[in-house]
Amino acid sequence: MSKKLKNWLVSIGLTLLVLLSLAMIFNRQIKTWMVAQYNPEVNEKVVAKNTEKKANFDYTKVKSLDWQTVLKARTSEKRIKVIGEIVYPDINIHLPIGKGVDNLTLALAAGTLKENQRMGEGNYALAGHHMVDKNVLFSPLYWKAKIGQKVYLTDETNIYEYRVDTRKFIKATDVQVVDDIKGKKILTLVTCDDTGAGRLMIRAKFIKKMSHTKAPEAVQKEFSEKFNR
Repeated sequence: MSKKLKNWLVSIGLTLLVLLSLAMIFNRQIKTWMVAQYNPEVNEKVVAKNTEKKANFDYTKVKSLDWQTVLKARTSEKRIKVIGEIVYPDINIHLPIGKGVDNLTLALAAGTLKENQRMGEGNYALAGHHMVDKNVLFSPLYWKAKIGQKVYLTDETNIYEYRVDTRKFIKATDVQVVDDIKGKKILTLVTCDDTGAGRLMIRAKFIKKMSHTKAPEAVQKEFSEKFNR
């Protein structure tokens, strides 16, 4: 091996080592930035198309979120089946809602926990990641969610208003919280607690459904803002 080639290989190796080290040091910042840049197109046509697609609802296979998963999700955005949006104004959540809870979907969005859920009916259940950054994905639920606050969903046809009435820590095995409750129309939001072993459940009661054009101007404005802000 020539001296020139040897020096070149050493330089390449050192460069890769530096880049890998930087990626490890700035793992959280890189991950947060990639999530924040996700801004999919969501409209009635997209929702109608994605609603008919199959999805994975096995929450037990969800892994903790690392930057490699976020990167894979960002390079595979078309695999995320966006079927709506969630806005929680008091704690600055505005996220796309993806069908299912596979790792790619939850890397960038909130995910539906059951097949054939309908906004404003039964128990509409969503899961989302709790990250170190208090403002990303479902992290604000842990730090800022309070009883009495309003949450809004949209399927791009109507807007559905809910009011939070329960904030409760549960076991990871308490999967029954996503089941429908006879005679009740509720919203259930689930994320990890600060240990990652347990879960935080936010539950809200359905208040009303309204068309986009008849919704309060402030609510319409919330839905017009960028995702993951």
